[in-house]
Amino acid sequence: MKKKSNDLQRRKFVKLFAAGTAGAVASGSTALTGCASSENNSEKEPKKAVPKVLMKVGCQSGGTSEENLAFKARHGVYHLDGGMPAFIEGKGWDLEDSLKKREACEKYGISLDAYHLPLTSAGIDRVSVPNIMLGKSPERDREIEMVQQMIEVSAKTGVHLLNYNTTILPVLRTARTIDPKRGNATYSTWNYEEALKTEQPLTVAGNVGIDEIFERITYLLDRILPVAEEYKVKLANHIADPPAPEGFRGVTRWNSPDVFEGIKRFAQLYDSPYHGFNFCIGSIAEGLKDPKNDIFPIIDWVGNRKQIFNVHLRNIKGGWNNFQEVYPDNGDMNFFHVVRALRDVEYDGMVMPDHVPYHEAEGANLQAFSFAYGYIIALLQAVSDDA
Repeated sequence: MKKKSNDLQRRKFVKLFAAGTAGAVASGSTALTGCASSENNSEKEPKKAVPKVLMKVGCQSGGTSEENLAFKARHGVYHLDGGMPAFIEGKGWDLEDSLKKREACEKYGISLDAYHLPLTSAGIDRVSVPNIMLGKSPERDREIEMVQQMIEVSAKTGVHLLNYNTTILPVLRTARTIDPKRGNATYSTWNYEEALKTEQPLTVAGNVGIDEIFERITYLLDRILPVAEEYKVKLANHIADPPAPEGFRGVTRWNSPDVFEGIKRFAQLYDSPYHGFNFCIGSIAEGLKDPKNDIFPIIDWVGNRKQIFNVHLRNIKGGWNNFQEVYPDNGDMNFFHVVRALRDVEYDGMVMPDHVPYHEAEGANLQAFSFAYGYIIALLQAVSDDA
């Protein structure tokens, strides 16, 4: 009886083992197949493509004189904001002069990519069309008609980007800061607390709140954006430089005091591929408390909306209410990462220096621009290889 019982138990064990082995093999086979499948899928899954570098070095300084164009070509700058064509009082831009500018550029293989509208950063007292941002009718209507004509002249010249500003206050600075480590170059500096120590009178515009600023911007764009769309000319608004506390000299800038919120509000005024920004990295950073990190969500947001039309690559030390404009390599932002972020949103326009440090030595201004051109060209090559 004992032997029969042992034989029975042994047969049960063998049967269970066999069944278990088969199950294990089946299960293992499935698991192994699944594992292999997972690995194969991982291998076959395409990696996210890194965009090609579509940007090019550009510049907005010097105009289209033969001397300046030769200088640009020697330094590898083949894309240009040519400033403004000759102004015809009461009409707008001279088409013949504009065409001459394009021909002058072509002689050196330079592409005339942009112009500046007479809505500049010089402040309301120094622009030729002040009534637009003063909100004064019917004077502003006549000025807007001239801007409409300028858009047409640009298109007929083959220029499809117009940079402009919508500001009342000029660029704000309080001092120059000497940097002995960079050969005593001086940096344009803004310190809000220092500004408050001096008399800050109202401008001729008086007190103007942010909603009034946006009303005037909208009044302008309602009338010129349809013309820009007709002629396929992009309108690129520059960030007010710098963002400042509310009501400084009676004016609240459209991108103040929260620069990102101001950018969003402006961006969303119109759903048009011709409405966007002259995206000044430096001026945006001036409104941030941590420019090194805070600049990237703004690049992503505006870039993914395809509203970056031109880029000013200017570095600073500091941020909101207290900063210095420095060389591209010695500011708080890492421009390799900034340019890589621009690449990743597939920005395809010009990247240019706009302000450079100053030194009294002869030729120092052109030397600083030369340094900036080479730095930008190297950055573009670096992020291209990085891709």
